[in-house]
Amino acid sequence: MNSTPSPPRMYGTWPRGMPFLAVGSGPPLVFLPGITPNHEPPTGADRRFQARQLAPYAASRRVWWVNRRPGLNPDATMADIAADYANAMLRRFDEPVDVLGESTGGSVALQLAADHPTVVKRLVIVSAAYTLSEDGRDTQLRVADDVLDGRARAAGAEQMRMAGSGPASQKLLAALGWLLGRAYFAHATADLITMIRAEDAFDLRTRLADIVAPTLVVGGEKDAFFSAELFRETAAGISRGSLALYEGRGHLSTTMDPRFLPDVLAFLDPPGDDRNSDAARAEPGAGRDDITR
Repeated sequence: MNSTPSPPRMYGTWPRGMPFLAVGSGPPLVFLPGITPNHEPPTGADRRFQARQLAPYAASRRVWWVNRRPGLNPDATMADIAADYANAMLRRFDEPVDVLGESTGGSVALQLAADHPTVVKRLVIVSAAYTLSEDGRDTQLRVADDVLDGRARAAGAEQMRMAGSGPASQKLLAALGWLLGRAYFAHATADLITMIRAEDAFDLRTRLADIVAPTLVVGGEKDAFFSAELFRETAAGISRGSLALYEGRGHLSTTMDPRFLPDVLAFLDPPGDDRNSDAARAEPGAGRDDITR
């Protein structure tokens, strides 16, 4: 029996130079990654790492990993960054598609769904909320200062410490971040600082009601960059929002929870696919004069 071959793995750039990696077969799923030291196309080990984290979704989806474009305006806001995604998605797809954003990518995804509801069918927000916690905001600004001052090891320690779920794991991850910091930030560009500052200013609380797509917020109870309360408020503020909150999990370990993939996959592919949402009925780009194709 002949079987239909899976589409090949692809990589390249979307409009305005946004790096992408596409794997798997099936309906499209746009994956917005967390913060990266630069916005250049991933290569070598980095590309393999990104492809591995997409593998669980690629069995039933054509997964498009898409990073922010390089050379962002230093004053770019989350709204500016979300607009880049909206314009690129309108060129790539003929209908609304599912979107999954992790960490900083989750912040961008929330802005995308609020500002450009016609491009998002279903939305999954992982380890992100409508704003950072105070500790999360302060930590990211310290990371930015350390990078700008050439203290890569200190930046790595700060960033990784906050990913833990408690004092022991935070201490261990801080040590790991210190060891890897120099290599990780060796090729950092101004785009890293721009993204940190954009997320620092990000607060979408009053806009959550503008998100019409069915939305799943997934978070760890002990996420230091955000908080259990911020996750609850984010899900509650979205009319069709739901929450999966994992006890004892931090920013890094949320996706390692055994419930994570079943929860996300069940949400993305419900028994009766909802094709009657406001977002699904609307024509992508309809009524907007700020969209370029």
